[in-house]
Amino acid sequence: MTNKRPKPEEIVTKLRQVEVLTGQGMPRLDAIRQISVTEQTFYRWKKKYGGMGTDQLKELKRLQQENERLRRAVSDLTLDKLILAEAA
Repeated sequence: MTNKRPKPEEIVTKLRQVEVLTGQGMPRLDAIRQISVTEQTFYRWKKKYGGMGTDQLKELKRLQQENERLRRAVSDLTLDKLILAEAA
């Protein structure tokens, strides 16, 4: 049985839950345990997604997809340029 990796939206929700629980006076370690992740995972998630809302997360995903598309376009053009230079 494999562990299911949480989606970024779920990660942002869990980070928000920890913020709420610590705001209510629960110790941070107990709040981290309550969302069923390790302390190391929590801090890694916080470093990557901390302070991010769901709208910002969607924008980040969109920008990453556009960046990947542009990288592919540049690599294709570079390859075409090299082929033409070799043929000439």
